[in-house]
Amino acid sequence: MSRFSQPDPELGHRLSRRGMLGVAAGATAAALLGAAAPANAANAAATGSATPATTSGTKGRGRPVLPPGRLGIQLYSLRDKVSTLGFGPVFAELERYGYDEVEFAGYTQGSAGPITLAQLKRLARNHGLNPIGSHVGYYSDDPNAYTFAQNLTKVLDDAQALGLKHIGTASGPFRYGSTVDAWKRAAEDFNTYGAAARARGMKFYQHNHSEEFSFATDNPKVRLYDILLKETDPDLVHLEMDIYWAYVGQFRFSKRPDGTPAPFEPLNYVLRQPDRYPLFHVKDGESDPSNPYGYNMTDVGDGDIDYQRFISAVTRLRGHRLAHHWQAEHDNPAESFTFARRSSAHLHSLREKC
Repeated sequence: MSRFSQPDPELGHRLSRRGMLGVAAGATAAALLGAAAPANAANAAATGSATPATTSGTKGRGRPVLPPGRLGIQLYSLRDKVSTLGFGPVFAELERYGYDEVEFAGYTQGSAGPITLAQLKRLARNHGLNPIGSHVGYYSDDPNAYTFAQNLTKVLDDAQALGLKHIGTASGPFRYGSTVDAWKRAAEDFNTYGAAARARGMKFYQHNHSEEFSFATDNPKVRLYDILLKETDPDLVHLEMDIYWAYVGQFRFSKRPDGTPAPFEPLNYVLRQPDRYPLFHVKDGESDPSNPYGYNMTDVGDGDIDYQRFISAVTRLRGHRLAHHWQAEHDNPAESFTFARRSSAHLHSLREKC
């Protein structure tokens, strides 16, 4: 993928991906299979929150919090393994860990050798994995870049070839700046991509980081994320909430630039418009008020984000038990197979409160 000019430094490593090429070599598969056992992490109260009083996840009794067939993983978290082992061995491990779905961050294997889209689709299916979505760049100054703005038809052709039902971007809507009108222009772009995706039987989506919850530079009373929601057609533009980055946004932007309170609860965005959020990134963080982002990223289950509460609140909505897809992710896991295994074990262990 092409590089993008974005105002938020946390986006840098995400938007400089080029199909997962050039990543550092990871440990061998043999070493990874002896990784640590699943964690029994207790979730503590999230710091810097407007309302989220969190509690420990309930385990062992009651209905599973995680809906059947809806646990996926963003393959960016496993980019080191894909580049050294190839997709096949990675998919085999994910099948073993109980994953149902995968979300792509590029369709090549890096140093592991070339692969066609037909082969990639077949590999996923052979391991019981449903390719659910993919991240592609929003725009680039390079007219030949593999982005929505520069190569929309090719992006959609590839998504169709893989049988994807969702195709989206992890780029923020900062193409034209951070003013109200700039985000309205970006919303028009997203509506265009959404209409083109819907014509192919797919849903276009945008994945947030924390900066989307900041305020318009020309009107600090207006949160940029609210502009995105208001100015995009809900039938054309969907959202993939990265829950971790949303809570980072809560920590960073619960006050306006002048210091006046502007609290918000990420979960409430979903509960107000659940149909707009077909996908989620399940990423965890340990509360750390000394960190400018408020959290230190951790494996799922080791942090303070209460996923028992969050997932239950969404799946308890009438008709929404199976309407959403939950993708585990860690931007830079210490050991990526260990992260994948422990995250799956933790999420599968959560039970509804009796």
